[in-house]
Amino acid sequence: MATTAVADTASLAQVYNEETDVDFRRGMQIRLGWTGDYAGPFTGSIDAGGLRAIRYFQARHGLEASGVIDEQLLKRLVSESDSAQAAAGYQMVEDRTTGMRLGLPLALVRDGGPTEVGRVWRSPDRAIEIEAVRMDEAGGSLSALYDVLKRPGGERSITTAELSDESFLITGHDGGRHYSLRFVGRGADLRGIAISFDDRAAASMTPYTVVALQLFDPFDEAGYGHLVAGVDEVPMTEAAGHASGEFGRDPFAALFDITAPSSAGTDAPRDGDMDSSGSGFVVSRDGWVLTNAHVAGSCAQVLVGHYGPADAVILDKENDLALLHIDAQLGSPLPIAAGMPRLGEDVLALGFPLRSILADSLNVTRGNVSSLLGLANDSRYLQISAAVQPGNSGGPLVDLSGRVVGVVTAKLDAVAIADATGDIPQSINFAIRPDAVTGFLAANGVSFASAPAPTHFASVADTTADAAASVLPILCLGG
Repeated sequence: MATTAVADTASLAQVYNEETDVDFRRGMQIRLGWTGDYAGPFTGSIDAGGLRAIRYFQARHGLEASGVIDEQLLKRLVSESDSAQAAAGYQMVEDRTTGMRLGLPLALVRDGGPTEVGRVWRSPDRAIEIEAVRMDEAGGSLSALYDVLKRPGGERSITTAELSDESFLITGHDGGRHYSLRFVGRGADLRGIAISFDDRAAASMTPYTVVALQLFDPFDEAGYGHLVAGVDEVPMTEAAGHASGEFGRDPFAALFDITAPSSAGTDAPRDGDMDSSGSGFVVSRDGWVLTNAHVAGSCAQVLVGHYGPADAVILDKENDLALLHIDAQLGSPLPIAAGMPRLGEDVLALGFPLRSILADSLNVTRGNVSSLLGLANDSRYLQISAAVQPGNSGGPLVDLSGRVVGVVTAKLDAVAIADATGDIPQSINFAIRPDAVTGFLAANGVSFASAPAPTHFASVADTTADAAASVLPILCLGG
């Protein structure tokens, strides 16, 4: 029986490695790392350890522990791994102090500032500490540093100590804390990440540590960074046990809704709907509010917050923008970015999503600018990772200086993607670029505040508080 099991495992691993895309396999490893089932390298090569992790996950969920990846497994894996990432607030961050990119659990730690050798992040209760370290000394070497750090002493014990030509990994315990060190060297330039935490944080930090150590990018080459959000996995082939979907003649139209105002974004009314809602924000001191054309373009009446119906509506359906006028004293106009945001910029999506389910108060989600172009290189849009829901459309996308760097307009059609790929996409959303916004305002004679590139940034809470009074719910009646 043992021989048969080994043969079956080897055969299944061979099928996965030969018949699926390497990015899909890396994505599986990353997600299984987040669920706590896999602690190996994210090589994209499925071996006995990878199959064992799949079977562990299946067994934990009451599924047949066959190792076969099917639709039921994928949906549960996506859901559980996304929940773990969200709970940690995991984001890839470029640390300018050390020149490295590393994943940080920003919901758990705060920036503690520079150190003598890098930068540190800690939880308020000091249960967690993460340090980015860079050493560049003549005569220094990776192996010499490894020889020093691998030695136990005092309360410090070693669990794992692995050295290769370019990197090393050391794990263990020190004074009741779990710790992990990973360093990569290029000559005397040694860069590393050090993670430590106590038992209070073990549940969230153990899977985070597995992922962070593997996706750590010491020389900012973004080797695996694009996989963190889990959006780059590709469909499996039928030979791997899961049929890939058909995209049809126009894959873009099937997977995204950003072009036609009637179905352009997250909030387009369906046939028969009597009303729908979106978001908008103040852009001038004389009563003009900006939103999406697909929010306000087919309404018998448009209500703006508690101020009542708009007395004028101006549409630009091609760019999915609309201006609403209210004869009332509104909040201060939000400044519009004079240029483009930077790739990777932290951004906040402000709006009133799912008002029939969530609270009526302002909602804020955080993400970054994933691309400076939209679908099929459409120059009217930015791609963003900030989560958006029905009701966010027309709301401002702001950076941490409070500038509007986009207008939320659409999200990827997750159902269509899942049908086509067998996986549920996450964090692929779109906003209209600031140059399209300023062009629309200028063309219609609306005076707006323009803001240059910022020199300082505020916290998420302060940025949200400063903008809150100027972001309004929009209700379309008789659409």
